[in-house]
Amino acid sequence: MGIQSAMYSGVSGLNTNAQAMSVIGNNLANTNTIGFKGARTVFSDLLSSTVFGSGGVSQVGRGVGLSTVDNIFSQGTFETTSSDTDVAIEGEGFFIVKDPANDTPMYTRAGAFRFDPNGYLVNPEGFRVQGLAFDPITGELAPGDPGDIQVRNTGLVDAKATTDMTFTTNLDANSPELGAGAIDPTDETTYNYTASTQVYDSLGEVHLVSAYWRLTDAANNTWATAYSIDGGQTATAGPDLQFDVNGKLPDNDGDGFPDPVTVNIGPIDWGNGSDPNQTIDLNFDCTQYDSDSKTIGQEQDGWGAGNLTNVAINSEGTVVATYSNGTKVNIATLVLGKFKNPNGLELSGSNLFTATENSGSPRVGLPGPELGNLFTNSLEQSNVDMGQEFVKMISTQRGFQANSKIISTVDELLGELINLKR
Repeated sequence: MGIQSAMYSGVSGLNTNAQAMSVIGNNLANTNTIGFKGARTVFSDLLSSTVFGSGGVSQVGRGVGLSTVDNIFSQGTFETTSSDTDVAIEGEGFFIVKDPANDTPMYTRAGAFRFDPNGYLVNPEGFRVQGLAFDPITGELAPGDPGDIQVRNTGLVDAKATTDMTFTTNLDANSPELGAGAIDPTDETTYNYTASTQVYDSLGEVHLVSAYWRLTDAANNTWATAYSIDGGQTATAGPDLQFDVNGKLPDNDGDGFPDPVTVNIGPIDWGNGSDPNQTIDLNFDCTQYDSDSKTIGQEQDGWGAGNLTNVAINSEGTVVATYSNGTKVNIATLVLGKFKNPNGLELSGSNLFTATENSGSPRVGLPGPELGNLFTNSLEQSNVDMGQEFVKMISTQRGFQANSKIISTVDELLGELINLKR
């Protein structure tokens, strides 16, 4: 081993410190990159040479080499945004995206998503976000593998005909007793109280259902009911309501709560081309207290056609489409992937990673404590610590200078050696 070997040790130091400076520069360049994970360089010494001296066998190092560049997957801080499709992960999971041109899954921590012209949820590079779709009929998550998330209906959402409606009403216990008799919608003296609510047919057209109450027997707390449709001049008699001494309807199923009295209306032919066999369950959920007669609530399960007004991702990762008629439709739920060895992932640019043999296969599932919780209207910032990077930069710079000094010093030694001949 000659003096020149020291020069090559210096060269190895220059190379490794130059690589370290490249990593530091990349970290600093991505300080504001959403979801970026910083990296660090790990050095290792090279194989040593064996030298023999009077004290025995010794070893002399032959320089330094770059062992590996590790990605640091520590949690980044969150930035609040105004976009309803921005999502951040708290935990170890990754969003899964796919290039439309192939079926290879890729993974990212950057949740700056948006919709493309075809209604697909994509990242800024156009990769489609993966999730589990909801069954449009049952409203439950459909079985199967994750797929592209697409809001297909960008126009009107279908109308839904009313099938169930409820009047939650208090009837004044001090109302005048009117006795037995027919209820006439055109004669206010034939009923004590009335209320109306809107319902929808299969085309989404609005109709009016009115209910009437008549106190027939004050001693037995008995009321007659009737209903009319679309302001009809006549009313159809409904069931009688009989309250107990506490002003409540009977508890027929034994669950401890009064049971509404239900009458089935229909089949109804609205005469406008809608379903001529529509039926509606009209529920009288009433009380009889010493208080003014009033309608506390009106509920019905139909709606008219509506325009798509907004699509957002909630904290459970569910993509929800909202329409102008108040309808909210669950489209799909994002899925996350988690790796046993995330350091084994291969960088693919654009905030994307690709699985390798070293990373292993991901555990794919819904967001939660295991794979990661989601925060909406948020983005995860880069986890690069600028102060730490500048300290590393100084250390690396000094290391580079020291190794360059080794080369210049060895050069001087070689010059002295050559001068011995003179």
